[in-house]
Amino acid sequence: MITTGSISTVIENNVATITFYHPASNSFPSKLLQQLTDELHLLSKNTNIALIILKSEGASTFCAGASFEELLAIKTQEKGTQFFSGFANVINAMRTCPKLIIGRIHGKAVGGGVGLAAACDYCFAMDSSDIRLSEIAVGIGPFVIEPAVSRKIGKTAFTEMTLNPMEWKSAQWALENKLFTEVFSTSDSLDKRLLAFVSELSAYNPLALEAIKKVLWEGTETWDKLLNERAAISGALVLSTATKSALQKFKK
Repeated sequence: MITTGSISTVIENNVATITFYHPASNSFPSKLLQQLTDELHLLSKNTNIALIILKSEGASTFCAGASFEELLAIKTQEKGTQFFSGFANVINAMRTCPKLIIGRIHGKAVGGGVGLAAACDYCFAMDSSDIRLSEIAVGIGPFVIEPAVSRKIGKTAFTEMTLNPMEWKSAQWALENKLFTEVFSTSDSLDKRLLAFVSELSAYNPLALEAIKKVLWEGTETWDKLLNERAAISGALVLSTATKSALQKFKK
């Protein structure tokens, strides 16, 4: 049985903080992806909030991406496409959400975790928040998250990450390549700056903030179709013998 993890939201003043958790390094099974998508849609309609903070629990890994346990359980292309559509739906929910989304990337991010960071509008991270796109090493590829990641770091840097799937890129590299916006040496300094940032930003005209959000995501209007097409590519590849074997090795 796949442990589902949790999604929780706390609203304080006019800022909503979404926290996700899974015991396997904050990875995402499909049910948790759906819960996060639903929560983003719900908060999108809440006129009492101006900003959203996205974070995860723990002190080590921010997000390990897709649930290997669930990936190994996929038996049909339909189920594979459905699973990877979960990441597509989350990214599109973040993209179309009228609230600016601020990421708190407290630790390492792998695969879909990098995609989540890229879909945030502004990212605070720790200097230990290394990143990696390991998908090609397990026989698939970062197809669904590519548009969001490339939008932030550019196709050249995305290629560098994708074709070196076993190489961790440092938080400084992520900062220099614009995935992270600010990087800190301690969690205390990160949270102090994050609090000051959201307190100031959330006091501005909410209509102006929503208008800025639209401008920031101009040119992504085709992503509903595009990301689902990418999910179908991964959904087919995950059935291959090579991918199943590689997933087993990574899981161990």
